[in-house]
Amino acid sequence: MTSHRKHLVRDFNHFITCYICKGYLIKPTTVTECLHTFCKSCIVQHFEDSNDCPKCGIQVHETNPLEMLRLDNTLEEVIFKLVPGLREKEQQQEIEFWRRNKLKESPDEDGPICKKARLDEDDDVKCDRDYHRSDPQIAICLDCLRNNGQMGENIVKGLMKKFIRCSTRVTVGTIKKFLSLKLKLPSSYELDVLCNGEIMGKDHTMEFIYMTRWRLRGENACPMVLEYRPRIDFG
Repeated sequence: MTSHRKHLVRDFNHFITCYICKGYLIKPTTVTECLHTFCKSCIVQHFEDSNDCPKCGIQVHETNPLEMLRLDNTLEEVIFKLVPGLREKEQQQEIEFWRRNKLKESPDEDGPICKKARLDEDDDVKCDRDYHRSDPQIAICLDCLRNNGQMGENIVKGLMKKFIRCSTRVTVGTIKKFLSLKLKLPSSYELDVLCNGEIMGKDHTMEFIYMTRWRLRGENACPMVLEYRPRIDFG
């Protein structure tokens, strides 16, 4: 009979703790530009003073880094299952917090705690909606651009499934990160993403490219083609 190895919660702490507060991730929120995850309250507060990721230091967005956040509800459920009593503890702390900070106005029939809970839920749904299925969607073909003798072609391959559907708010930087993960590229490896032969900036959104660069946008059922290749060094 095969013996099952038991794991302690601390064995997974590296994956389920926040880099900022060092506690377990509460409402885990991922930065789409670099895929690092933090507590929602921690990363929102951090972005009040900086536009850079607190873990890797890359610039998340030039003006509004909050646009590059996405709630990770799946990770939250995994953490609550791994850490006994964490969900109940957080719920109790939230109730106690709002009891200590009651609204000074006259509460409605549900009371300030229930009202705040609803607002919080609406906030999460809105945040989730902003970056998920309720966004306008766009079909994209990610095609590997081949140049004869181009250095790095032995590393950069074509995707097995090159057609994707994503939000129009996705940026070229996120597409590059997606390609790097799918193609298992070294972290130091750079890619160019092109549309109609023109290199796209990392902050360009799919909607911007579709409206300003994609020549066949009037063709129905024709996905926008983005080509990628190893970055050419002109130095």
